[in-house]
Amino acid sequence: MAVVLNRHVVLLTFAFTRFCSAGNLVANREHQTGDIPAIAKYFGTKTRYEEINPYLLNDILFVNKTSLQLQQECTPVHISAVIRHGTRFPTAKNVKMMKDIYKIATKTKRRGLGLVDDISHWDMWYNDTMDGQLVKKGRDDHMNLAFRLATAYPSLFTEDSFRDCRMKFITSSKHRCVDSTLSFIDGLVMKYWKMQDGRKGNNLHCQLEVNDDLMRFFDKCERFVVDVEENKTALQQVDLFKTKPEMQGVLDKVASLLDIAASDITADLVEAAFYMCSYDLSIRNLKSPWCQLFDQEDAKVLEYANDLKQYWKRGYGHEINSKSSCTLFHDLFRRLDKAVEESERSGTVSEPAAFQIGHAETLLPLLSLMGFFKDETPLTADNFAQQGGRVFRTGHIVPYASNLVFILHRCEGSYRLQLLLNEKPLSFPQTDDPAPEYQHVKNLYSNLLEGCDFKKECKLPSANGTVNPIIHEL
Repeated sequence: MAVVLNRHVVLLTFAFTRFCSAGNLVANREHQTGDIPAIAKYFGTKTRYEEINPYLLNDILFVNKTSLQLQQECTPVHISAVIRHGTRFPTAKNVKMMKDIYKIATKTKRRGLGLVDDISHWDMWYNDTMDGQLVKKGRDDHMNLAFRLATAYPSLFTEDSFRDCRMKFITSSKHRCVDSTLSFIDGLVMKYWKMQDGRKGNNLHCQLEVNDDLMRFFDKCERFVVDVEENKTALQQVDLFKTKPEMQGVLDKVASLLDIAASDITADLVEAAFYMCSYDLSIRNLKSPWCQLFDQEDAKVLEYANDLKQYWKRGYGHEINSKSSCTLFHDLFRRLDKAVEESERSGTVSEPAAFQIGHAETLLPLLSLMGFFKDETPLTADNFAQQGGRVFRTGHIVPYASNLVFILHRCEGSYRLQLLLNEKPLSFPQTDDPAPEYQHVKNLYSNLLEGCDFKKECKLPSANGTVNPIIHEL
C-alpha cells in the first residue's frame, strides 16, 4: 500500500542522506582499470549492466535509435517501465560469508603462493553496515538510464509533464530502490533537462510513491511465502546441485589454489569468493585477486547455481512464483488501457510516463508470468551440461538497473505496443512483430487479464479445504 506523502518525504530525506554517505565511502575506494575479468558475464543477478550492453563502456549515453525505430508511422503516447535498482553493496548476509572465506584464505599467511599473497594484501573493506545500500555506480546507473530513455523518446519526457506532476514514480520501500528512484529523477532534472533549480525546486512529493504491494508483491503473497520462501524443499534442486561433480570440482580447485583442505570450505563459501570478484568489479571497477580463483568453466557452474536458485524461487520452478506478480501485471495494463482511452477521446494522455523501481525479484516473476525466457526443459540439478544454451540466464535478463519498458504508440488505425528489455527490442511470445497491435497483445494475455487474481492465487487452503483470508496491512 502506498505510503502517505508527508511520511514519505521524511523517508526520502533519510534515505538520500544515508545514500550520500555510502557514496562517499565507495568513491574514496574506487580504482580505474580497463582490465575486465573474463568471468564478468557470468555473475547472474550481480552482473553489471555494461556486460549486456558493452557499447556503454565507450559511451554511457549512447542510444541505438535505429534498433528502436518502428516500421510504421507512429507517435509514442505513453511509456511504462519496471526497473531494478542500480548497483549496490552486498547485504549483511553476503558480507558475513565474504568475511568467512577471507579468514579461511588468509589465516596462515602462506607465503610463496602468489595468489594467496595477493588475497592477503587485498583490503577486506566490506562491512555489515553497507547492507545492500546503493553505491555511486548505482546512482550513475539510473541517472544515465533516465537520460538514455528520454533521448530515445523525447516527446514523453517534457519538463512541463514533470512540473505538472504528470510523470509517475513508484518505488519499493527498500533504501536502494528509493535512492535509485531519486537518481533516475536527477538524471532527468539535472542531466537531461538541465533545470537550474534541480530536484529541490520541484514538487517531488506529488510524483513519487512508495508502494510495496506493487514492487514487493512477493512479500504480500501468503502462498508464496509459505510454499516457497519458508519451504525448505522448494529449492531442493539448488541444494542437490551443490553436491554434484560440477560444483565439487570447483570447490576442490578453489581449495587447491588457496592451499587448504576441501573440507574447510563449502559451496556457499566458494560462491562468496566468486561474488567478491563481482562486487569489486561493479562497485570499485577493480579486477580483484579473488577473480583469479575462477576460469570461465568454473564461472559457468557458479552462474548455473545462481540461475537454478532464481528459476525455482522467482521463475518457472513453481507456478506461484509468477502468479504472485498478478497485481503488477494488471497495474501495467490498466495504465496502458487508460492511455489508449484518453488518447482516443482527447488526443492527449494525462500520464505520459510511469516508472516503477523494484528488484530482480520484481522483474523475474513478471517476465515468467508473461512467458518470456522459458526453456523447453526445466532447469534441474542433473542437467547442467544440457542447459548450456538455455534462455533463462539471469545475468542477461536482470543485471543491475535492468529494465522492462512498455511504449504505447498511436499509429494510423491502431495502437501498437513496443517492448524493450534492457533497452533492446523484446518480442512478445508467438509474434515476431517488434510492435504488435495493442489489442493483439491483450488477446495474447486474455486469460491473465480476465483472471490472475492476486488474492485468489495467494490465499492458502485451510485444513478443511476452504481458503484462509489474508489480512492486508492498512
